[in-house]
Amino acid sequence: MDKLAEAFVAAGYRVNNVDYPSRQLPIEELAPLAVNTGLEGCGQAQTIHFVTHSLGGILIRYYLEHNSIANLGRVVMLAPPNQGSEVVDTIGELPGFQLLNGPAGDQLGTGADSIPRQLGPVEFELGVIAGSDTFNPILSLYLPNPDDGKVSVASTRVDGMSDFIVLPYTHTFMMQAEEVHSQAIEFIRHGRFNSPGPWR
Repeated sequence: MDKLAEAFVAAGYRVNNVDYPSRQLPIEELAPLAVNTGLEGCGQAQTIHFVTHSLGGILIRYYLEHNSIANLGRVVMLAPPNQGSEVVDTIGELPGFQLLNGPAGDQLGTGADSIPRQLGPVEFELGVIAGSDTFNPILSLYLPNPDDGKVSVASTRVDGMSDFIVLPYTHTFMMQAEEVHSQAIEFIRHGRFNSPGPWR
């Protein structure tokens, strides 16, 4: 997320780029750890925005289902598995999956018991950026097209979101693309993406 953070700093924002042990803890523990670490680094900011990638989007959704942030601004999610990922359903039981993805990875399937599917509609200003390119054709076989190699475009959507855009980038590297940077900044500033036509 470093290049994305640099883009926001150049746009005049104070940035707290939070790292968290994504492979070591379940979502129930990661959410307060990551979000509270982020909030602590924001000091007395009048408004706090969030920009997340992948699992990070689920962490902020989980946190806000159980907590409130009085000075919450807008949220941008990059490639979030808001409806889970079919990849987890298909290969989650294979040897080595949990080693690579941790306990939180096991919670990101599409079944009724997955954390994303248990969360309700969002009740904050949310813009979702989905990716439609992939360099992993094997994982893409398990996903409805279009997809970003780990999450289908359809699975990034969530009820209550304010805006939505699909850009031609992969799940793993989309946060490094300048177009993603500019669209994320646009939403944080104005509550909408710079894109033609309605997405609904």
